[in-house]
Amino acid sequence: MRGATVFPGGGAPDLQAIMAQAQKMQEQLLSAQQELADAEVNGTAGGGLVVATVSGAGELKALEIDPKVVDPEDTETLADLIVAAVRDAGAQAQKLAEDKMGPLAGGLGGGLGLPGM
Repeated sequence: MRGATVFPGGGAPDLQAIMAQAQKMQEQLLSAQQELADAEVNGTAGGGLVVATVSGAGELKALEIDPKVVDPEDTETLADLIVAAVRDAGAQAQKLAEDKMGPLAGGLGGGLGLPGM
């Protein structure tokens, strides 16, 4: 057979098994995405003087500022601490996303075991 795809073990692929595997992976992906949306991580700056809380998806949820850092004469330092805390929280959220989604992304990269995918 010219141009025919050869599957391991010969014969045609089990499309029902492939579809079931794809459905399971989709369910796992949706579950991991929901876990990320529900999760919260904190980022800090200035030794905890500013704390930013973001969702696992990276959405800023809360910002705590210790009154000791509020100086009307030096708002620049406060702004820098806020930016640093939000960046730190974002990095924590990204790491959480990689931890949750990494195993699923590896499974998707396998192309469901089909040649050429």
